[in-house]
Amino acid sequence: MNNKEKETLVLARLAAQILDEKKGDEVRILDLRGVQGAPAEYFVLATGNVPSHVSALSDAVYENVKKATGMAPHKIEGYQNAEWILMDYFDVVVHIFQKEKRAFYRLDELWSDGKEVAIKSK
Repeated sequence: MNNKEKETLVLARLAAQILDEKKGDEVRILDLRGVQGAPAEYFVLATGNVPSHVSALSDAVYENVKKATGMAPHKIEGYQNAEWILMDYFDVVVHIFQKEKRAFYRLDELWSDGKEVAIKSK
């Protein structure tokens, strides 16, 4: 694994740890590097209970990733409704859903060819 790949994995794990610490549910990292046509190297998925929780999770990722790495997402979508917020860090895409939206869009199933990555490095 080269330095860029390591940095990308560190970013994915950092986002997942933040979501876990802020009480996000079903936090997962999917490694999509081996999946043809994948839009990113990693997806980080989490569920919030209500719109304010989804927004708070997004805010925590934004603030803590910026503080730790200096990186801000290229794009954030869905923040106003806070049903499904997408934070695009190019190689890492963070998806924060309300439970119903996660069940409806089933990204976990759609990208099940990706390998699950442990949130904490071993």
